[in-house]
Amino acid sequence: MSDEEKKPRNPGTVTRGGLGALSGLLAACAALAVAELVAAAVRPQAGPVVAVGGAAIDRTPIAVKDWAIRNFGTNDKLILQLGILAVLALFALALGVLALRHRRAGAAGVLLFGAVGAAAATSRPDSTSVTDALPSVLGAIVGAGLLYVLVGRLLAPPRDVPEGPGDGWDRRGFVIAATAAAAASAGAGVLGRVLSGSSGQEAVASRKNIDLPPPDSRAPAIPRGAQLRVAGVSPFITPNSDFYRVDTALVVPKVDATAWRLRIHGEGVTREKTLTFEELLRRELIERDITLTCVSNEVGGPYVGNARWIGVRLADLLEECGVRPPSAGGPADQLVARSVDGMTIGSPVEDVMDGRDAMLVVGMNGRPLPFDHGFPVRMLVPGLYGYVSACKWIEDIELTTFDAYDSYWVKRDWAREAPIKTQSRIDTPKPFARPKAGTVMVAGVAWAQHRGVDRVEVRVDDGPWQDATLAAEDSRDTWRQWSYAWQATKGGHTLTVRATDRTGETQTEKRTRTVPDGASGWHSVVVTVE
Repeated sequence: MSDEEKKPRNPGTVTRGGLGALSGLLAACAALAVAELVAAAVRPQAGPVVAVGGAAIDRTPIAVKDWAIRNFGTNDKLILQLGILAVLALFALALGVLALRHRRAGAAGVLLFGAVGAAAATSRPDSTSVTDALPSVLGAIVGAGLLYVLVGRLLAPPRDVPEGPGDGWDRRGFVIAATAAAAASAGAGVLGRVLSGSSGQEAVASRKNIDLPPPDSRAPAIPRGAQLRVAGVSPFITPNSDFYRVDTALVVPKVDATAWRLRIHGEGVTREKTLTFEELLRRELIERDITLTCVSNEVGGPYVGNARWIGVRLADLLEECGVRPPSAGGPADQLVARSVDGMTIGSPVEDVMDGRDAMLVVGMNGRPLPFDHGFPVRMLVPGLYGYVSACKWIEDIELTTFDAYDSYWVKRDWAREAPIKTQSRIDTPKPFARPKAGTVMVAGVAWAQHRGVDRVEVRVDDGPWQDATLAAEDSRDTWRQWSYAWQATKGGHTLTVRATDRTGETQTEKRTRTVPDGASGWHSVVVTVE
């Protein structure tokens, strides 16, 4: 072994490299904390993590989005943000090491990240001002400056201490600067969170002050027998807290109902209209039980729920504005609903005005809409998947044509029109359950909104289809529970379900993915009877 190989590794170099990486991480934390604080003053959606996350959602391939929803459910947004932070941390560590050799280049790298955040924030659909760039820009400036200072302490000779071989750096100055930076970043981050939370207090107060008037047209009482007394079956009415949420908003918009406005305009609109929330409440209100389904729902999936909604008939509003459906000679065949967060959802005008209970919703299960579900107002059209009908936080309705405009999801290869497919699901027994031999209740839900469920059948292994017992029907716009008393024998078995709607169409066996217009196929579960 040569003398060079025997030479011990310089501990000062190793230590300084680790501290350089730490400097990069501290700089990134400071940048994000300052950005969070500034975003509280501008608007929470302008923060770099939210802005970059939103841009990532917009550009993520559909297959990846489906995978995320399938594996993470409603936590997909949290996972995305954690992923962004993880990438940022790795980037920051590398910049810290780079800055030891090229101090200015490291600081420039932090500024580059800020530029990415600023570009993402100002390019978001809901961005209305260049001030959305401020959080990322100011945060990056602070982060770059801090990295420059911390690395300077690592490169500076120690004070009052003779410099050792290869180990000359200002320990005291670095520790003081790093500690102060960490404390200041933590304080700024907490303050930013507090201010961001308080920025929606007007919206929270406006929701608390709402006393929904009694509907002029009440929903019929839920029929006795609509809810089966079978353990494990989904409740007929889904509680607000359990209702699925699938959207692209990383920060749930909090809109002050007193400041909310809805504009109706576009082709065929002879009388434009702008409504306030109070004006909406003074109109005739209807109450209806309606089941919603997300197009991202896989066969047997959880993204379907049933609630009692209160709102205003959308067709009445459109007629007052002079709108006619295409079948009556109207020029517009698409209604584009726009959300406060920039989301656009396109619905067929014909479906909205064909007599079904399409509405602008203000209440859910007897309460004002939760923020997660679109407060103060959302749109709902029975029989259509949410991505072509259920715009949350709605603020604008434009009448146009499908040829003239592609909404958000259509631009991403989803179908322009998407009636909900006839589907059924086994809620109990669960997959891989181990029931005892004898009578086992197989039960679940089936839906075919705006057509109604006429029949549900169950098959055990490859045996014949057997009719399940249907629960009482509330309406053709709600799901329907079903049950089947299975005389279970010991061993492994596969249970399969299919439904038939009122048009006579039986749920197809052919399995398709959610893209472009919803999943299809039979739901099955495998159990072992003991």
